Amino acid sequence: MSTAYIGIGSNLGEREKHIAMALALLNAHPSIDAIAQSQWREYETLTLDGEELPAYLNGAVEIHTDLTPQELLDACQSIERELGRPANHGKWQPRTIDLDILLYNSVILKTPNLTIPHSELAKRVFVLEPLCDIAPDLVVPSCGKTAQELVRKVKR
Repeated sequence: MSTAYIGIGSNLGEREKHIAMALALLNAHPSIDAIAQSQWREYETLTLDGEELPAYLNGAVEIHTDLTPQELLDACQSIERELGRPANHGKWQPRTIDLDILLYNSVILKTPNLTIPHSELAKRVFVLEPLCDIAPDLVVPSCGKTAQELVRKVKR
């Protein structure tokens, strides 16, 4: 079994409900077992042009899985579609649900559709704070720093 961390967020509609449904669907998958989850926190939405968008509710979940990284991505995207996110959803747009693979064991992977660790993980407090809730001493393989070290750096 592999250990992976998934970032979860929602900024449209009933955010808590969308997150609860995403967690239930992750746990319902025969190859995914959610073993820890963070607190849920509200964060301002990142935009390219300063446009005001609804705030995100963000958190993270630690899972055990026997899926490959690509299979896990496919499962996450299937859950996103089931919860109303269009397959052709553009970057920087509001979302009913957003599931991002943050880490997968100590894998470093870059393909056209998947980057592990998540390419923005070390820069985003809304990812790092929830990750610190469940794995503060987890070392991010691409930079050799713990989640706790990274969140302190980002919060400066």
